Amino acid sequence: MAIKAKSLSVGLPFGLGHLDFEANEVEQRAAWALYVELETRIATKPFDEEHGLLRNVLSSLYTLFGLTREILREAGPEVVHGPKSFGVIAIEVLSKGIAPFTIWHQPLLDYEQKRPPEVSALEHEKAWEHYPQMRAELDKLQEQMKIYADVLAEIAGAT
Repeated sequence: MAIKAKSLSVGLPFGLGHLDFEANEVEQRAAWALYVELETRIATKPFDEEHGLLRNVLSSLYTLFGLTREILREAGPEVVHGPKSFGVIAIEVLSKGIAPFTIWHQPLLDYEQKRPPEVSALEHEKAWEHYPQMRAELDKLQEQMKIYADVLAEIAGAT
């Protein structure tokens, strides 16, 4: 069964503006693949402060770079047909949305390496002086990623 092209007008996250275009079948399938990845990761889910580790958040977000590249490669050039096409937006979300948050990787790693063996990773992480700031930035990122997931669902025709 073929998917019909769908005209869209949606607001984008991370200050990327507005998207007015007609999604083709390839874009719809790629959007669905990315949507599934986002909706099954911490990128769009509430952080469990009682049990969750920020290290795991960073790892999950980092995998989105490889998954997005793979999905775009498989979809091919049909997802790039102008500056506001699906492929371009997907890359901009990585570079302007997720990448700035990954600056936390090295500072968190440096702190993790100072953990005494008798202290759990969770206790140690929560005691980090930058924990509140990183959590606040994660909340903002997740708000924007939820917007992106909603856009992907719309492009995919899942709404």
